[in-house]
Amino acid sequence: MSFHIRDRETDALVRELARREKLGLKDAVKGAVKEKLKALHAKPSLHDRLSEIADEIGRRPKTRRRADKKFFDALSGQ
Repeated sequence: MSFHIRDRETDALVRELARREKLGLKDAVKGAVKEKLKALHAKPSLHDRLSEIADEIGRRPKTRRRADKKFFDALSGQ
């Protein structure tokens, strides 16, 4: 299956990458897509990132102090 790049900017970017890397156009596109997919797979998921944050918050010592109306009024400048 083939596809044609009709966007001028995309065409220019692929050609520049191919020229700099001394590759054919097909190999330049394939390499760029593989690299991007590899980076996406290496990035931790939102669930993993939020779990790390929750764990970090859970490890902090409890102060036993409560945030009451006076506290929130002070935050909002009232």
